[in-house]
Amino acid sequence: MTKDPQVQQAVVSTGLQGLDHVLDGLRVGDNVVWRVDDIEDYRRFVEPFVAAARARGRTIIYLRFGSHAPLVEAGPGVEVVPIDALRGFEPFTRHVFRLITEYGRGAFYLCDCLSDLLDAWATDHMVGNFFRAICPYLYQMDTVAWFALHPHSHSHTTLSRIRETTQVLIDVRRAGEAVHVQPVKVWQRSSPTMFLPHRQRGTQFEPVVDSSEATRLQALLEEQRPGQPHGRQLLDYWDRLFLAASDALAEGTPAADRARVQDEILRVLIGRDERMLELARRHLGLEELLAIRSRMVGSGYIGGKAAGMLLARRILLAQDPQRWGRVLEPHDSHFIGADVYYAYLVYNGWWPRLMRQRTPEGYFDEARSLRHDMLHGEIPPEVRRELERVLDHYGQYPILVRSSSLLEDGFGNAFAGKYESVFCVNQGNPAERLARLEDAIRRVYASTMSDDALSYRRQRGLMDQEEPMALLLQRVNGRYHGSRYLPDAAGVGVSWNTFVWDGALDPSAGMLRLVLGLGTRAVDRVARDHACVVALDRPERQPFHSRDEAYRYSQHAADVLDIEANREAAVPVQQLAGAAPDLPLNLLGEIDREAGRRAREQGREERLWRVTFTPLLQRTGFAPLMRDLLKTLEAAYAHPVDVEFTVHLDADGNAGVNLVQCRPLATLGSDRPVELPDGVDPQRLFFASDGRFMGGNMDLAIDRVIRVEGARYAGLSRPQKYAVARLVGVLNRQYARPEECATLLIGPGRWGTGTPELGVPVRFADIDRVRMLVEVADPDAGIVPDLSFGSHFFQDLVEARIAYAALFPAEPGCEYHPAWLDGCPAHTPEVDLEAALGEPLDPAVRATVQVHDTRDADLRVVADVVRQRLLSFGPGSTVTSTG
Repeated sequence: MTKDPQVQQAVVSTGLQGLDHVLDGLRVGDNVVWRVDDIEDYRRFVEPFVAAARARGRTIIYLRFGSHAPLVEAGPGVEVVPIDALRGFEPFTRHVFRLITEYGRGAFYLCDCLSDLLDAWATDHMVGNFFRAICPYLYQMDTVAWFALHPHSHSHTTLSRIRETTQVLIDVRRAGEAVHVQPVKVWQRSSPTMFLPHRQRGTQFEPVVDSSEATRLQALLEEQRPGQPHGRQLLDYWDRLFLAASDALAEGTPAADRARVQDEILRVLIGRDERMLELARRHLGLEELLAIRSRMVGSGYIGGKAAGMLLARRILLAQDPQRWGRVLEPHDSHFIGADVYYAYLVYNGWWPRLMRQRTPEGYFDEARSLRHDMLHGEIPPEVRRELERVLDHYGQYPILVRSSSLLEDGFGNAFAGKYESVFCVNQGNPAERLARLEDAIRRVYASTMSDDALSYRRQRGLMDQEEPMALLLQRVNGRYHGSRYLPDAAGVGVSWNTFVWDGALDPSAGMLRLVLGLGTRAVDRVARDHACVVALDRPERQPFHSRDEAYRYSQHAADVLDIEANREAAVPVQQLAGAAPDLPLNLLGEIDREAGRRAREQGREERLWRVTFTPLLQRTGFAPLMRDLLKTLEAAYAHPVDVEFTVHLDADGNAGVNLVQCRPLATLGSDRPVELPDGVDPQRLFFASDGRFMGGNMDLAIDRVIRVEGARYAGLSRPQKYAVARLVGVLNRQYARPEECATLLIGPGRWGTGTPELGVPVRFADIDRVRMLVEVADPDAGIVPDLSFGSHFFQDLVEARIAYAALFPAEPGCEYHPAWLDGCPAHTPEVDLEAALGEPLDPAVRATVQVHDTRDADLRVVADVVRQRLLSFGPGSTVTSTG
């Protein structure tokens, strides 16, 4: 929009001559806040201001969000813009920010009463943050903006922040029929009587210059002021909400009143997903909500991860209090509310940058610089004081700082592995421990701007939804073994095993992925290491063909916290066994007797431990216990679930379980059976496998195959291998949606590994638009797929509806014929690859990544989960659905 020529006029009228005299007029850039007890006392000043602005040819943009009657009607010179505060703080603020940008310099704004935002946001803190985020921009854009608020609905802190930010602050008070105004702040203007009360007489305002009269006026105002119960006036709305919860617990309170207060708190504490809210209504009563509040820093949502953990515990304890009360270890968690995330951004002056990042042009580019700065921002002082209290509670026990965003771990949006979680070993003096905790918080906040997180949001249509970051602080479960701290075991559990590797397994029994030590190796794909995968109906049946293979694909190192070094560390299992004699390895593993025999033949005495969990699974009730736990949660959720946990074993082998996470499990695949052909002409077969695929029944038509040729890849340098990953990402992003070109991506070893020697080190954003991902084993080169079902990587695949298979060509039941692709033409990219990469394309890298057009070849991938058979082939064989 063009700049209004009147913007250069320095003085703006309030529409009342006498008030202009009192204030020495308004100035372009002024934000004007009216503190009123009744909205009608705001309206009496709005009407002459709007009339005067219209008479001067100004347009008033009226931001309509309040619950009170409209202040003005739309008409000549007045544009009414409705804004929905219930969508959340960020969408609301972003809408206002965008309007200011679009209307340009010199616009006049009229806003509803800010106090009405409390009904939507439930905390003064965010009202103050809205004002601090928007008003500097209004000032910068040479606007004049009017706001109102009810001062007795807000805390001293919020009122002080608004006073600090605004240019003009005016109190409006009634004494009987008389109306008085008292300027509290008028920036860069003053007079001997400006800040005295002024009695309104028509369009004139007379200062109250007699101190005796002023004292009597003040006493009268205090007598008739609408009050809160003693001790609650000027508390934050958030605190008053939880005081109401305490009151509702009193004997004799009607059940309907308790339910109303409970629902009001759930909607501002737990989230907006009605399915999660219904679970919370059944399992989180007022007592539980008050207990959460007592462990909170700041206000706002506790986020999906925290909510899921708390709900899972309450569900189990309600189902069988005696059993689960004995098995479950009490949680020792604190919650940093999502409002603190926004406060961090506003306090450091980054709100305009966040608004640029929320545009299509700045979505990734602005995020990268913002992420860098978020790693070094200043934590607001009031938050630092609360963090000191939290550290006093934990002492020097290690803490895990976990992401818990609003949408995280909900139905349909796990955000698995998209945001960081950071261990604080928590050693040093109090100032050092606080500094490290603050650094951990910054890292999690900054991870909201990672490419992977932003790609995930874009792919799932969440770009415009509010996604503030709350934090879950948990005492790390475990015990000290000398200078190392670790739990006995940790793992991931799913109540529905869509990854069965044997037709005899029951998918409904669920599955575990177990590791010794910290659970990081259970949720991440770690170089040259493997978690123990357990089918809970048949724990003894492993996805391996021999004991030697089971040992080879077992866990070789454990993640621990090194107390002396004050950091995480990976320790070889054999080294840990020698350094931690009280570690219950007799339940977690087995001695490799064959390896011991070979060592004795070479003159060495050696006890080589293999982490198999066989004694725990076969000699104790752990497997049935976890199966019951998962099925109980699945029944309550009415949906398969995914949990994370740690295990503490007592001297008798009894397991205590610390349930640290629970979320709905994303599932993939059709329930309709697929009929496989009896035989496929070998010349038409691309690959086949018995088991080792994910996704249930499938029948996919493939348009394009991107193949990373294993032998060429193995001969590349490390930088060239990273270049292969970048090229795959460019080819992946060639199409906006997977449906535009159904792509099968196949390559050596582990996709998404952090070790290029073990596979292609892509990020999820580099593969998020393919239809199927295939990993091919090359044991001679040490490149082997990791069947890390239950990890964050596989959660991503399931949520993105990407099918998966691992091919072991040297093993029975598996065939792989890459030469089949030679009969397919090259697929010509529709983009300039070098321009998209931003760098020259290395010929060796280009030769390694082969792209084939398979549309005319009619390539299909079909799978039958019952028979555990997967086939990919060209025309000449028929596949029919029998569903």
